[in-house]
Amino acid sequence: MKKKLLLMVIYLAFISLGLPDSLLGAAWPTMYIDLHAPIHFAGIISMIIAGGTVISSLFSARFIDRFGVASITTFSVLMTALALLGFSYAQHFAFLCLLAIPLGLGAGCVDAALNNYVALHYKAKHMNWLHCFWGIGAAIGPMIMARHLALDRSWSSGYNTVGWIQISLVIILLISTPLWIKKTREQQAADSPETKSSFKTLLNIQGLKQALIVFFCYCSIEATFGLWGASYLVFERNFETDAAARLVSTYYIGITFGRFISGFIAEKLSNQHLVYLGQGVIVLGLIVLLLPFNVTLLPAFFLIGLGCAPIFPSLLHETPRNFGKKHAQAIMGMQMASAYIGITLIPLLFGKLASSLGYSSLLWFIGLILAIKIYMTYDLNRKVFSRTSK
Repeated sequence: MKKKLLLMVIYLAFISLGLPDSLLGAAWPTMYIDLHAPIHFAGIISMIIAGGTVISSLFSARFIDRFGVASITTFSVLMTALALLGFSYAQHFAFLCLLAIPLGLGAGCVDAALNNYVALHYKAKHMNWLHCFWGIGAAIGPMIMARHLALDRSWSSGYNTVGWIQISLVIILLISTPLWIKKTREQQAADSPETKSSFKTLLNIQGLKQALIVFFCYCSIEATFGLWGASYLVFERNFETDAAARLVSTYYIGITFGRFISGFIAEKLSNQHLVYLGQGVIVLGLIVLLLPFNVTLLPAFFLIGLGCAPIFPSLLHETPRNFGKKHAQAIMGMQMASAYIGITLIPLLFGKLASSLGYSSLLWFIGLILAIKIYMTYDLNRKVFSRTSK
């Protein structure tokens, strides 16, 4: 019963992770005007958030070993809540940049801690459903923002609402502290600093370099499309900002629905097959998005989200199997760091490119990264099979 109750709390924690991830992209077509900032500056905020996440992900294993998963998760969610409330009162772009630092630092520790905890203690279906709940948060975020914009309220009121939702989750996490499974003395001894491997040693594990590139590419795709999808609709398809925000929600609904379904399919298909299936659906979604009809935009956004759905949770759940439980937490942090390096750099890079090439280049940009990811996924599976079959 305690394990089931804890799982419900972890699901709620992932809703909180998803809520702020999609807010910036939905609000930016309005925000940049109020802030008197160039439109591509959304990439700077995204870069700072992701940069903080990279740092906290890399060192998450050490913090978790010292303070425990429950304490780190609660404190990290509190950091994100306070940062979001700060966003709602910021009136200058520089303030948003400062607040983006704790927002990123908090998200990184939560992500690495909970993903590894679920990979070790729960089945693959729960990893998919866990990230389904992230998708619920990511889909609700633009809906909240679109509602405020449709009522002629400021984007800041949307951030304020989400901030208070996060505060309520902090209270739930505090109450749930006794439910978390603590490490035994034997496990703590096995994870002592003397037995831990350095980053350099871990990078020599066969297949890890490919895994880091795969995580980099996937999150680059998800973040770039999520951040600039609304701008593509506004500037290339002549959508109003609130309508574009609602359509971006369809992308996150696709992710959410896909992960819910993937939880059932995971009982039949392996994680590797789910990743390949997801990649194929993204390709289909990009092809539909190329069609010059507005009526195909809704299914295109949904298909791209649907394709993204099983990839990330399946890759995460494979971590202990691919690299062993001993190194799982450290490698999970490295994978999350690589993922957020992609989130840090690639949306900003596309923002700069789009200012010269136009937002129609979004489709070709995503397609190129996807092609690299497909090859590296194949190479990862080949290297892991070669190492484990010896």
